[in-house]
Amino acid sequence: MTPPSPRHCLVTGANRGLGLEFVRQLLDRGDRVVATCRQPGRANALNQLTGEYPGRLHVLPLDVAEPKSQAELVRELPLVLGDDARLDLLVNNAGVLHSGERFGKVAAATLDDSLRTNATGPFLLTQSLAPLLADGGKVANLSSELGSIAGKDAFRTPSYSISKAALNMATVLLARALAERGIVVVALHPGWVQTDMGGSGAEVAPEDSAAALLRVIDRAGDGDSGRFLDRHGAPLPW
Repeated sequence: MTPPSPRHCLVTGANRGLGLEFVRQLLDRGDRVVATCRQPGRANALNQLTGEYPGRLHVLPLDVAEPKSQAELVRELPLVLGDDARLDLLVNNAGVLHSGERFGKVAAATLDDSLRTNATGPFLLTQSLAPLLADGGKVANLSSELGSIAGKDAFRTPSYSISKAALNMATVLLARALAERGIVVVALHPGWVQTDMGGSGAEVAPEDSAAALLRVIDRAGDGDSGRFLDRHGAPLPW
């Protein structure tokens, strides 16, 4: 299924890795993109794309964990999109993984940072952007199989796993809240991706993961809203 173009899309955590690849592929197929990251001035690869796609890419600052930063983005978006334009796709990609956690040594600050960035932030951002979302639009929350409670067989990445499990619940709640407007909300596992977070030993190239996820997003309909899917569109256990 090929979506109508151009769509208005917003991608968080867009300065590198999977977020940057989402931006590239959305632009390549003709969409208009608002790309956000914490420090746009340092996002060299992202800023280079603005010259390659004049008028179709806008880079704005956003720290998804900070409500004030979210509020500023909400104020700026109508100026970028135009007063009557709406977002057809929101990709909540920004996330954080704290490595090296050991039982008995997990710090409250680490858990708090993971939850604010990976779960609370995407939930509150989607809530704040709801008036700017198009009826029939889509929200893709980048989750992880590590957030699957049923799939957990060892103590590892606790703050990341807890926050992604919370994001999965946020996805279901947002799907219910936005259902009457026909907005589809899904939680997606991108695979083990070769990014700064996934490491060089990961199995999936960012361009392959992003392309697969976009196919899943394009196909997603009302019956998929609130589901937890892998990059091939197969359901994952909660």
